[in-house]
Amino acid sequence: MSPDLPNTPCCFNGDYIPLKDAGITVMNPTPPVPTDAVAAITIPPPSLIEYPSQFPIKAMGLKVDGLVAAVTHIACQFDPAFDASTIELRESKGGKYLGVTVTVTATSREQLDELYRTLGTHPLVKVVL
Repeated sequence: MSPDLPNTPCCFNGDYIPLKDAGITVMNPTPPVPTDAVAAITIPPPSLIEYPSQFPIKAMGLKVDGLVAAVTHIACQFDPAFDASTIELRESKGGKYLGVTVTVTATSREQLDELYRTLGTHPLVKVVL
């Protein structure tokens, strides 16, 4: 019997006794999770972006009426000071798709995450970069 067995109770003939007292050897007990590993899971890494900052976001979709207006409307929802005159448009080589780049004032990671999520779920937007 190993002296470092956990003192975990087990049922033996209807009575609960510690594993090491029952003569049971545990081959691979689950090791405890180190405290620093738990901290790494629960504490997000520091952001590489300094807030507030100007942050360009490109939304791409089929070149249809309403794409630019939709992207502009969403940008204004997340940045009330958004300047629509800074929008950059770029057509695909074949002219079927349109890239719409908006530069917003990013104030937090949460704001950017929600902006990406909102743009990405709009029916006219196919890809957000």
